[in-house]
This record gives sequence, structure tokens and C-alpha cells, in this order.
Amino acid sequence: MSETATNVQKKTLPDAQTVLSVRHWTDTLFSFRCSRPQSLRFRSGEFVMLGLLDERGKPLLRAYSIASPNWDDELEFYSIKVPDGPLTSRLQHIQPGDEIILRPKPVGTLVHDALLPGKRLWFLSTGTGIAPFASLVRDPETYEKYEQVILMHTCRTRAELDYGRELVEGLREDPLIGEMVEGKLHYYPTTTREASERMGRVTDNLTSGKVFADLGLEGPMDPARDRAMVCGSLAFNLDVKAILEGWGLREGANSDPAEYVVEKAFVGEGI
Repeated sequence: MSETATNVQKKTLPDAQTVLSVRHWTDTLFSFRCSRPQSLRFRSGEFVMLGLLDERGKPLLRAYSIASPNWDDELEFYSIKVPDGPLTSRLQHIQPGDEIILRPKPVGTLVHDALLPGKRLWFLSTGTGIAPFASLVRDPETYEKYEQVILMHTCRTRAELDYGRELVEGLREDPLIGEMVEGKLHYYPTTTREASERMGRVTDNLTSGKVFADLGLEGPMDPARDRAMVCGSLAFNLDVKAILEGWGLREGANSDPAEYVVEKAFVGEGI
């Protein structure tokens, strides 16, 4: 972003927050951190509207899950890059010191309050759908509520898994939750196009029982024990919903907690 464009935005952006750091993971994936509004309170797993001004000077906003936990002083986001996307074609070029629009009204269904108490919690995600779970796996409440936490994340290539892998590897050294994570968090990354240690779609590894066998867990899911959160493409969400409901789990909401929840505002490839 040019110095002129940045200066213009600093004068005109409503709900402006400052970009603090940017990291490009692959040609199609990047993450960034920005300042957190002092008034912002959110539950880990929720999303906010963020974006930039368009060519006409009007806010161009999309829903983004907050990838940082609710105790963090900064906000982290994880995004796909779409060359022709109205927002990400420009958002991917932000630099530290630039400003973005962030509407501080968090909402979402991927929160603990939308689930009934259980023993095992499954995070089921593809691509940048891992973002809300990046928040939840860093939240002490997750490990206080559940005996086991399973993070399943599927991407096309190994490089696309790096964000989640680095995140999980760092958890065990985290001074806040390192001891809580040990023995409770099971990380299950898989690829679908590039050969890797573990392969296959989330749906296939669930229905075949492979994930249960690989992790030494009792399967299949049981509504008396298991809870799940789902975040990916619309097709992925529908496929996983069918599997979970086939095992007797019911979809919950903030107003009516049940055994699983799905993020309906996930930002996909058209942004």
C-alpha cells in the first residue's frame, strides 16, 4: 500500500485499527495482527467485520474470525488471498502501520456457550477455517471444560498446514496454558493433494474411523460424550453436519445449546 493511500486512510477510516505485523505463509495464505479496541470484549471463537475502504471511499467489509484468544492484547486474523477478490486482493498488501476498519461487534456460534457440557471436543476445519479454533485452542476455558480436545485440519498441501502446525507446537511452551494442553490436545493435520504423513479429508477420516484409530480414541462420536465445532466451506459444513447427525448429535446455538455448532459466516474464496 502506498504512503499516499495509507495517509488517506488514516484520515478517513472509521473504526480504525493499526496493523502491527503481517506474515505471508504461502502464495495464497497470510495472517496479520492489529491493535485491539479498548472496548472490545469477545468470546474465543467469535468473528467481527473488518476491511478497507473501496475505490469510492465506502467501507468494504467481510466477516473474519478472530484467531487470537479473548485474553490477548492484540487481534490476530488468518486469511486467504484471492487475486480478484474485492477485499483480499487489497488486504493482502497491508503493511505494519497501515490501518484497517474493524467493527467491534463480535458475534458467532463457535463458542462454548452454544454447546452442552461434554467430555471430548472436536474442532473440524479446512483451510482458513482453522482461524476460530486458533482462538479456542489458546483459551484456558477449553481445557477446563473438556478432558480431550481434537483439532482436525485439512488442506491441499503441507505448506498450507504450517499456520496450524506452528500454532500447536507453540502451545506446549505457552506459560498460560502449556500445562493444561499437555495430554489433552490431539492435533490431526491432513493433506488432500500433496503426500504427507497423514492424508485424506476430514469427512473420510471420520467415517472410516481412521482418525479414531490413529489417535487411539474410542469411536465413533457419541452424543453423550462428544461435542463438535465445524468451520469450512459450505459444502464441507453440510457434509460434516450429515455425519454428525448420523451419529445422533444435534446442532446447537447460543440460545439453544446442543452437541455441535457450525460457523455460517465463514469467509471463503470469493472475498
